[in-house]
Amino acid sequence: MGIVEEAHNLKILGKGQQIIVLGHGFGTDQSVWKHLIPHLLDDYKVIVYDNMGAGTTNPDYYDFQRYATLEGFAYDLLAILEELQVVSCMFVGHSVSAMVGAIASITRPDLFSKIVMISASPRYLNDVDYYGGFEQEDLDQLFEAMGSNYKAWCSGFAPLAVGGDMDSVAVQEFSRTLFNMRPDIALSVGQTIFQSDMRSILKMVTVPCHILQSMKDLAVPVVVAEYLHQNLGGESIIEVMSSDGHLPQLSSPEIVVPVLLRHIRYDIAV
Repeated sequence: MGIVEEAHNLKILGKGQQIIVLGHGFGTDQSVWKHLIPHLLDDYKVIVYDNMGAGTTNPDYYDFQRYATLEGFAYDLLAILEELQVVSCMFVGHSVSAMVGAIASITRPDLFSKIVMISASPRYLNDVDYYGGFEQEDLDQLFEAMGSNYKAWCSGFAPLAVGGDMDSVAVQEFSRTLFNMRPDIALSVGQTIFQSDMRSILKMVTVPCHILQSMKDLAVPVVVAEYLHQNLGGESIIEVMSSDGHLPQLSSPEIVVPVLLRHIRYDIAV
């Protein structure tokens, strides 16, 4: 097993010709796809991996400088595709991984037939003529809370991010994967994501993009999904789902999995 495979806990599942790569968001790991994967195994070859810094990865591999920008994660994705000799794939990216896939596709558009984005945002901070959902003050408080008592922060943040029922299995699941992260690494990744501004690169993304967004999401307002749709450089399509929360594939699989399958199976041009 190569270092890339080992570092990212790579798994290759299913038996189809077409390849689907699943990239998870902040605070989760590849287990966030557990409701989707069974529906893909007959028709696709599915590659799942863990982002560096996830609780399932070796913290010794986490380079604070490399992951101070989203490009560090995009280089990892390209290294994974190279290691597995993937020549073309569909990339399904949740939250930060949607932007990571977009960045990677600018360097190597040939590797991506399309990108399906779930709960994606190019910028979380409000700006002149742009509503991202957060003020800098909100983020400073968030980072301070993460830094001072990570466990307490996790138990408060998980239900807010997931939305819906406080005692749901999805909240428990997200709390578990969030709490598995080493606190200093979680803070580093959180700062990289929440302070990122990828608006200027959107025009360079030429791969077709399917933008899927919950109707209600603490981290990403629906107007952000609209902004992506209007500013991406290639063809894009948007669907606002009747789900609640930032991890809808985990909390509302009965709504989200059929939508995801539809967007995976059909191209925009069809």
